[in-house]
Amino acid sequence: MSAPESVTEDTPKTDIAPKLLLENWRGELDAVELYRALAKYEKSPQRVEILQDMIKDEERHAAVMAKRLQEMNVPLPKYSVSWRVRTLGFLTRIFGPKAIMPIVETLEADDVNLYLEPEQDAAVAELAADERKHFKALGSLAGTPEPHRIAQHERWHRTGGGGTLRATIFGVSDGLVSNLALVMGFAGAQADAEFVMLAGVAGLLAGACSMAAGEYVSMRAQRELFERQIALEETELLLAPEEEQAELAMIYRAKGVSRDEAEALAARIMENKDVALDTLVREELGLDPSTLGSPWGAAISSFIAFVIGAIIPVLAYFSGAGWLQFGISAAMSGIALFAVGASVSLFTGRSGLYSGARQLAIGAVAAAVTFGIGSAIGVGTGI
Repeated sequence: MSAPESVTEDTPKTDIAPKLLLENWRGELDAVELYRALAKYEKSPQRVEILQDMIKDEERHAAVMAKRLQEMNVPLPKYSVSWRVRTLGFLTRIFGPKAIMPIVETLEADDVNLYLEPEQDAAVAELAADERKHFKALGSLAGTPEPHRIAQHERWHRTGGGGTLRATIFGVSDGLVSNLALVMGFAGAQADAEFVMLAGVAGLLAGACSMAAGEYVSMRAQRELFERQIALEETELLLAPEEEQAELAMIYRAKGVSRDEAEALAARIMENKDVALDTLVREELGLDPSTLGSPWGAAISSFIAFVIGAIIPVLAYFSGAGWLQFGISAAMSGIALFAVGASVSLFTGRSGLYSGARQLAIGAVAAAVTFGIGSAIGVGTGI
């Protein structure tokens, strides 16, 4: 499940297929390890069975690719689990499979596109149907209704599961960058250690409280809106069940189900009002009634995430002042910035080195700007 090396116009055409095959082969073995980790911590026997079937498919895919490489006289390198899969396996153990499943779904979507590359080996291209099947299966395991999958991903910062993990990482990033810039501004003005530390702690608390309050208000408003939509759907179901049944049948027909089968399926669902309401909410509104989100949970998690990031630039100043503390603070913040950026690549599928370096550069620019402004203010005011 790793991205292939970029193919340029200067790459000899005879080298393209082996390179893609090697990347595909590694990706399939990564997928095997990742699905094993998900299955290990999955509590539902039915979901474990689905993951086990996907593991068998990926092992078969890897065998096909290995055979093609042998036919091309390309030696198979020693396989080692990628850092991305190791990280996702670790996060699965901490947060559980459901939290990681949306990320895995995104990676599987990348694999589907990769298998359709024009330069792809014909034997591998034939496996694209299996990858599409895996993508749909992961969507179901992630709890993402297919017609609303795009909307679900756009709401990542307000939903549970993978969205909670994303929100945590970006909350840490916000706290780290903003407080690093604040601390560097005071350090640039050559303020005493106690003032730098006071500014850092004040920025930490102010930013964390602001993030928590904003997240609470936003999540509360969104939850009330969703609850209102569900209540209206329940009222419509009670007042006009025939119309709701017809709408449900139309939804299934739009998915490709025949008229007779769609009407029969809608009729069976409408026999149980609770099932009917749950289905209508999911199909018409694209909502999962069980994952509307907790305002307090969102506020607390945002507060903690911001604090974790914001405390890093301040830690060194608890031991005193001087350029040594300044250097330690900058070094610790740089390492944290790179780590946060590399973590973001779990969701984007890009190189961890690239994402980490980009985040480090952004944080460094912000710190440099505020340090320069602080220095100018300090010189101009004689602080």
